[in-house]
Amino acid sequence: MNRVYLDHAATTPMSAGARAAMVEGFERWANPSSAHREGRAARAALEDARARIKAALGWSHELIFTGGASEAAALALGRAKLPTRAISAVEHDCVRRAAPDATVIGVDAAGLADIDAIPRHALVAIQSVNSETGVIQPLDAIAAAIRAHGGLWLADAAQSAGKLPLPDADLMIVSAHKLGGPPGIGALLVKDLASIAPTGGQEKGYRGGTENLPAAIGFAAALDARGSREPLVHLRRQLDEGVRRAGGSIVAEQSARLPEIASYRLPGVPAAAQLIELDMAGISVSAGSACSSGTLKPSQVLTAMGWTEEEAREVIRVSIAPQTSLEEVERFLDAWTGLANRRRAA
Repeated sequence: MNRVYLDHAATTPMSAGARAAMVEGFERWANPSSAHREGRAARAALEDARARIKAALGWSHELIFTGGASEAAALALGRAKLPTRAISAVEHDCVRRAAPDATVIGVDAAGLADIDAIPRHALVAIQSVNSETGVIQPLDAIAAAIRAHGGLWLADAAQSAGKLPLPDADLMIVSAHKLGGPPGIGALLVKDLASIAPTGGQEKGYRGGTENLPAAIGFAAALDARGSREPLVHLRRQLDEGVRRAGGSIVAEQSARLPEIASYRLPGVPAAAQLIELDMAGISVSAGSACSSGTLKPSQVLTAMGWTEEEAREVIRVSIAPQTSLEEVERFLDAWTGLANRRRAA
């Protein structure tokens, strides 16, 4: 039986166009920082990829290539020219690690950041979309509040870039492997380079190391090849309805959520048991974000939203993509409903 992959928020398969573009990129083996003809050709290809990514995202300012979202977060939080840092309580682990001493901005039961708690004159990290729940933050209100307080907004857009319009943030984190590009490359989008301190090296002096040209070309090609997202709303509706019928509950059900991501609780059944049974049935899902799902700790996102540790330990994440089919969704629901029925009968 073919496996069903429903963990696209962790990483999604590379598109055929991205793979082909990377093969082409490997032929351009010269260093883009070299002044000779081969280096200049590599530089031209790199800048073409940068321009294509910016155009696809609707971004007219600076783009610094990084090794992924984690490096982009560390770059922004480590070098922003503001005295303090603040992050929402539901940020990704990479943001928490990059700012361990930051002021924490709480969220309500719907997963929305407390805008009234935004401090003054701070770099404020509030994601556009949560990677576990799919909750979309009130982006316009956040932008207005941070600017009114004389701060800068760092938006983790790793889950929303290429899916939703970019928010009006000062700095943004994006990642290629969340949207059909290669792993190991991302970018920090910056409105004003003067807002962060340079350290020398490549990328206009804001990141050292030889640029990963093949991955940059693959990143651009992945954005070029994004499919229609229109069927995803219907598929997520099918998921939600099936979960309710099986006796499950939907995390942040009343919040605006990205169609691609949903978290579901099956009361009385630990997420670990659900993952094992679903995996044996040929279905891949996760519990929390990929960076934390291997731990025994309950989700910090769910506990920040007011869930108990016991409840949080019973939640799995299902994430879909344009290539997800109705048949795959139905297979998941059949397996999950069967699991729920067996547990109730035990």
